[in-house]
Amino acid sequence: MMAMLMLGAVGLRAQTVTSPYSMYAYGLLRDNSSSAQRQMGGTGYAMHSGRQINAMNPAAYAAIDSMTFLFDIGVDLSHHWRNEDSGTNHDWGGGIDYVTLQAPLSHTVGFSAGLLPYSSVGYSFGSKIDNGATSHNGSGGLNQAYLGLGWRPFKPFSVGFNISYLFGNITNDVYAQSSAGQTAIFEQVMEVRDFHMRFGAQYTQRIDRRNSVTVGVAYEPGKNLLGKTYVLKFLQNSNKVDTVAPGIIDTAHRFSLASSYGIGVAYDRGDRLHVEADFTYQPWSDARYNQPEGLSDTRLTDRWRIGVGASYIPEIRGNYFKRITYRAGAFYNRDYVMVGSNHVRDYGVSVGFGFPAVSSKTLVNLGFEYHNRQATPNPLLKEQYFNITLGVNFNAVWFFRSRLL
Repeated sequence: MMAMLMLGAVGLRAQTVTSPYSMYAYGLLRDNSSSAQRQMGGTGYAMHSGRQINAMNPAAYAAIDSMTFLFDIGVDLSHHWRNEDSGTNHDWGGGIDYVTLQAPLSHTVGFSAGLLPYSSVGYSFGSKIDNGATSHNGSGGLNQAYLGLGWRPFKPFSVGFNISYLFGNITNDVYAQSSAGQTAIFEQVMEVRDFHMRFGAQYTQRIDRRNSVTVGVAYEPGKNLLGKTYVLKFLQNSNKVDTVAPGIIDTAHRFSLASSYGIGVAYDRGDRLHVEADFTYQPWSDARYNQPEGLSDTRLTDRWRIGVGASYIPEIRGNYFKRITYRAGAFYNRDYVMVGSNHVRDYGVSVGFGFPAVSSKTLVNLGFEYHNRQATPNPLLKEQYFNITLGVNFNAVWFFRSRLL
């Protein structure tokens, strides 16, 4: 039944973004975070809960209880507004964000699989040119279907890995209309079909019976991308479509992904309090991306991100309101694209709640995020987002057989 739910969610997946900044390179990058982790500033490298799936660090899969099965699906609704010369522009986006599952293979080995976003593209805007006007539209993004294992060779230490099938299409369209009424369409398409790896490790140091500190690290190696790119040109009043500059991505090594390094430190007080700080670094200046024509003033630069977050449960076995999980977090991100001499950055805050189901261990995670994105030192375009995230984390018994008395 869970497999059918996953296949259905894959077919329905339609998460969208609305940001002109997503027209650059691979779009807006994602960080493998679940709804619960986004409510904590997108932290998770040092998180190891047997009740939450943590694809940010595959080593956390080993923390699952040997009798537990987890299935987590997340959706996102985003209200986006930006200041333009014509006034404030409002947009809506969202959809299914991710689908993951996790199960134990033994007392020391955990297994996970799912579908996660790697990047998202979505924008639409226009501008005037000499003797006409242009409009720009983009859509798509890269997704990753992954399988992962986590292993705990000895109690304080665990390691793990994800192997992902990276796939997706990114489409960038330019419509040019002359004052005489003629229209030309230029469509630039990237199709990616490749594999990607992520490795992780965690070490927990017990302070006493209740208190502990965990250090987690995650690493993704950089790689050249496999796939193809091409440009289509279509002229009005013509039935002919010209394919311009078709190419195989890997042949000329014109497109690649940067390595990713992540480290997190977390403090836990039993199962009630979790506080974490994460740092992510990605040397995108070492990667390659053949920018489309007209975007020669952009280039890739090193990305880094800082996130902090906390979650708190008043009482594990109290009344319903005391068993609610309360979360909060904040982050600052210097993005991987430079526009001219301007870095793109975004920062935000988040809060959220984990509502336990009355008759099971299932948790409904409801979160709220505020984001601010702009370039610096020249702001260029100021964007603000308000996101509502909803994740349902199903917790069931794995291969449990009741005893007959």
